[in-house]
Amino acid sequence: MNVLITAGGRPLPNEPLYAETQGRYKAMLEIAGKPMIQWVLDAVSASSSVERIVVVGLPATTDVGNCPKLAALIDDQGDMVSNVMAAGNEVLRLAPDAQQAVLMSSDIPAISTEALDWLLQQMSGSEDDIFYTVVERSVMERRFPGSNRTYAHLKGLEVCGGDVFGFRLDLVRNPKPIWQKMVDTRKNPLRQAALFGFDTMFLLMLRQLSLEEAEKMVGQRLGLRGRALLTPYAEMAMDVDKPHQLAILREQLSVARGA
Repeated sequence: MNVLITAGGRPLPNEPLYAETQGRYKAMLEIAGKPMIQWVLDAVSASSSVERIVVVGLPATTDVGNCPKLAALIDDQGDMVSNVMAAGNEVLRLAPDAQQAVLMSSDIPAISTEALDWLLQQMSGSEDDIFYTVVERSVMERRFPGSNRTYAHLKGLEVCGGDVFGFRLDLVRNPKPIWQKMVDTRKNPLRQAALFGFDTMFLLMLRQLSLEEAEKMVGQRLGLRGRALLTPYAEMAMDVDKPHQLAILREQLSVARGA
């Protein structure tokens, strides 16, 4: 398996984490004695199913720590879609016959090898185009109380989105225009609602969609075969966007490391 890790982003002075980063890359924030991205690299590298890792978003000279499976470190390409495409194309250059990859962010330092292997098992043998992880609210709050995630209200279920995805590399070989549209509309709720369909958004607002129904409707809108995976691993959705989330992870990972 190939794993792509997005690591770009330097918080601006008006953003919550600027006091911690002071203009540096968020991926290099210190957590329990090592850079945040190194926690992710260590967990991914420990999986016997992972052959290579490509990191995108950091200068090629960045010291991300020892990682024997790191195949490439690619500079920031300017936006999320370009970063993912660059990393995916690098995988295809190194392994032209590769079929699947995992995409994850560098700001989920609590991610475990066990959680990644669980996702790889779900992907094994599947012809689906994309696999997106969601975590049920009670699972998230039990594992990370006070994390204050944002939840989608489905029929009988509240979930937050994970930061770990599986996808077929055919989406890189034959990119779909929908990806750029999703990036272009990410800060305009009205345009994004139009992209996914107002009926879908309306049903979500009324909490009338089940997870399976939402999966089907979004897949139809995007022209993809997708699967929403209700994961038992809250670590997949515990990213670092705010200082209190960073504090939670520093405390937990310090304990885990015995610091």
